[in-house]
Parts: sequence; structure tokens; C-alpha cells
Amino acid sequence: MVNKLSVNLGGIKLDNPVIPASGTFGFGQEMAEVYDLDILGSIAVKGTTREARYGNPLPRIAEGAGGVLNSVGLQNPGVDKVITDELPRLRRVFHKPIVANISGFSIEEYAYCCEKIDKEDQIGIIEVNISCPNVHHGGMAFGTSPEMAARVTKAVKKVTSKPVFIKLSPNVTDITAIAKACEEAGADGLTLVNTFLGMRIDIERRQPVLARKVGGYSGRSIFPIALRMVYEVAQVCHIPIMGCGGVSKAEDVIEMMMAGATAVQVGAENLRNPYACKEIIDNLPKVMERLNIDTLESIIGEIK
Repeated sequence: MVNKLSVNLGGIKLDNPVIPASGTFGFGQEMAEVYDLDILGSIAVKGTTREARYGNPLPRIAEGAGGVLNSVGLQNPGVDKVITDELPRLRRVFHKPIVANISGFSIEEYAYCCEKIDKEDQIGIIEVNISCPNVHHGGMAFGTSPEMAARVTKAVKKVTSKPVFIKLSPNVTDITAIAKACEEAGADGLTLVNTFLGMRIDIERRQPVLARKVGGYSGRSIFPIALRMVYEVAQVCHIPIMGCGGVSKAEDVIEMMMAGATAVQVGAENLRNPYACKEIIDNLPKVMERLNIDTLESIIGEIK
């Protein structure tokens, strides 16, 4: 029997294109108590750095109209603990290849972490978050410069054998320039978009709500902007895309795929509704039937 929801993502067959986005699903343990994680296409686990990180000072979360601001600051136990502790625990509740999200503050750190995680059998795809500030170049994010994005991509590709997807920041003038630079440097795929920079002010206290003043804005309200960026990149690049940003329902998945995404990540909606991914997967066949879509793969990049 043909699985009409299945997609091929960078050589990996997924039962469906729905993937919880990194940072919104932890390492899966809490959500495993909510539903059977094996219904998911894959899981993008929490962003991982070389050393353990406590993260940014509190408060780290602020609500916005139709979304949420976060300034968590890459809180994670470090790559060694992820390998020795988190991945074995996740293996007990999820039995498919996962997406490892790697962050870094130097090219050397990206390469180090990716080389280590690449050796783990559970890892299907390495997702490289280039929204981190480059400590050697004045704190500018790697993802805001085509040259720096390409350098990270090349360094990671040299030390890995798994498919490498570069996660792009939307806080740039032309996201297609960054995307093309990553593709030319050897990226196997792209994830877009990460969060938009935003801010809230507590007018009673006359102080920013977040301790670090600004944070990453995500949620339903960014969907049209994220969709536009997925579409633009799909027009100029020829590698698979994981679309991300404001996805909250099955119809959003269809839109993302028509715009050019092969798989779709669900982020902030998981925080609002723990059953979001399950409900999307359950509803996809109904939406496909209503729209006379035979297979999801048939609509990838349908809009030209």
C-alpha cells in the first residue's frame, strides 16, 4: 500500500513531512508522555553546542499578538551529554532517524560538534543553525553573510557523511543570496526560516520584558513571511527545503510544500498546543482528499 504522506528528504524516507522544530520539543521525553512519537516524520532535537550552556538570564519569554518572543540562549547540556544521555533516552521512545540541530560560536565549534554527532546511528540529518553570533567577527551572525555561511557549510561538509541542512536566519536583506551561497558550498538542504528579531516593553515597569531586551519572534503571525521566503529560495536553489515558521495546521503544511518545501517543521505551535503535530498529521489525509491531492510529493514546488 502506497503511503501518500511519505516524502524523500535528502535521501531519507519520511512517513510524513511533519517535524517538530528544534527548541520547541526538547529531546522528546516530555512529549512522549503525550502521544506516540513514532507518528512523526522525524524530530529536530534541541540546539546543541560544544559546551553545556545555561542560557540567557530570566525572563526569557514574552507573548506577542499571534506569537511568542524567546531569548532562551541555546540552553543545552553540551554535545557529549547529548550523545551519552539524551540520544539513548530518545531512542527508547522514537525509532526513526532524527534531525540533530547544531549551533556554534566559531567555525571550529560547528565542525567539532557536527563531526561528533555525525557518528551517531540515530542521526539522519544534521541541521546547522547559522543564526549564532560569530565571536571572531564582532558578534555578527554567520547567517547574515553569504561568505560566512559558505565557510561554515564547507567546514561542516568536510567532516560529515550525513546530509547537512543549513538553517537560515530571516533577519537579512536577501535570503536567496545566503541560500545560494550555502548550496554552492555543498549544503544538502536548507531549513528556513528561523525566528525574527522582536521586542516587547512592559509599559508599567517601563522596562523591556526580556532580560536581553530583544529575542526571536515565532508563531502563527509569521507564517506568510516565512512562506514567501521558502518560495523565493525554492525558485533559485535545487536542494530540498524544510519549511518552518508559523505552521499550525494541515493546510499550512500544504501551502509550505506548494511553495517548495519537502518537509515542514512545526515550532511555536507545539508550545501553545502539545498535540499540534499529531493533529496536523491526522488532518493531512482529509485536506488532501478535499483538494484532490494524490500524494504530498506531487505538490512540492507546485507554485512557480
